[in-house]
Amino acid sequence: MPTQPHHQRQVAESFGIDPGRYDRTRPRYPGELIERLVAPDVLDVGIGTGIVARALRDRGCRVLGVEPDPRMAEFSRRDGFEVEVATIERWEPRGRVFDAVVAGQAWHWVDPVAGAVKAGQVLKEDGRLTLFWNAGQPSPEAAAAFKEVYERLMPESMMARAYGSSATAVQMYTSMLDRAEEGMREAGVFGPAERWRWDWEQVYGRGEWLDQLPAQGAHTTLPPERLAALLTATGEAIDALGGSFTMGFATVAVTATRAVRPEDLKNSG
Repeated sequence: MPTQPHHQRQVAESFGIDPGRYDRTRPRYPGELIERLVAPDVLDVGIGTGIVARALRDRGCRVLGVEPDPRMAEFSRRDGFEVEVATIERWEPRGRVFDAVVAGQAWHWVDPVAGAVKAGQVLKEDGRLTLFWNAGQPSPEAAAAFKEVYERLMPESMMARAYGSSATAVQMYTSMLDRAEEGMREAGVFGPAERWRWDWEQVYGRGEWLDQLPAQGAHTTLPPERLAALLTATGEAIDALGGSFTMGFATVAVTATRAVRPEDLKNSG
């Protein structure tokens, strides 16, 4: 049984089931983070529907996307991005180099060592690799309500475990940061890693949250009848909360610059 997300390819490549919904409902990232990512030429790993890429293009960056799901890739292409369909581990750079490599809400689907090695191969000297996620924590009342829904309808799911855990979302996402940072170290070409964090909140109404649920990784592969039951129960839970709830977000990132020349890159094989 796979123990790491990057082994779970069925889920990793399932988000394109409804790319329009994904693009419409997924939370964005703080402007302060985007400003730190700005560079002339950027490789966006797991570009998806282009949420990060559009923010960077708006700031003058040239962005190339790598995306394993052809449906997501096509969505970004329609928005004017060049996107190559591949996992980053198998992607062929063909001699191209970049000032920055970024991945928003995607690097947990990447082998952390192989991904960091590939990033090191394509980054210019002093180019930066930045990996980031939105860790969402509902209000205590909403968390308790959602816990009951998932334990009743999807007791085996990661969401039941998450809502039933005493750990915060940031604590759970810390394991992703740790794996990513260890991959950077093992790649052998990056300087010391830094971690960044921004805290913010978003209020979700019933309709907004139910619109987003099918685009979450725990739900993209659900049979239609199970998804419908989940949406009904979750809607009832939000109604009982007064029709809305507050989601606290922490946008967390790990980042490092490439510190040696390409010829010094360790063999990835």
